[in-house]
Amino acid sequence: MNIEDIKKYASLMDELSLTGLEVNEDGCTVRLEKGCSIAPSAPVQKTETYKVEAKEDKPEGKIITSPMVGVFYTSPAENAEPYVNVGQKVRSGDTLCLIEAMKLMNEINAEEDGTIAEVLQKNGTVVGFGTPLFRMIQG
Repeated sequence: MNIEDIKKYASLMDELSLTGLEVNEDGCTVRLEKGCSIAPSAPVQKTETYKVEAKEDKPEGKIITSPMVGVFYTSPAENAEPYVNVGQKVRSGDTLCLIEAMKLMNEINAEEDGTIAEVLQKNGTVVGFGTPLFRMIQG
């Protein structure tokens, strides 16, 4: 995300009379907030400004996202072993996790062969459509 994008979001905040906006884009999160005015009788505090640089390094691999809204489960039962672990090789069609939606357990399967590089959600978390679940290195 560059400074022009941030200026565009700030203008959008003014246009829509928003006091806050959070944008997640390309693995970078930016939160904009409008502060309230300080009453003249309030003491002014000295603040320090720090420059924060967004990390542009994108981790290797493909992100597997949630196809639905529901609860993310790494294993078929509470005390069972997870379907996949970091470093595990998977084949197309292997079950990666379950997502419970409307009391139905939906298996999420690998679409291609690869190695699980990272599990991006914790067991039992509510996920939305498009929420990153796993990072997989293809091959």
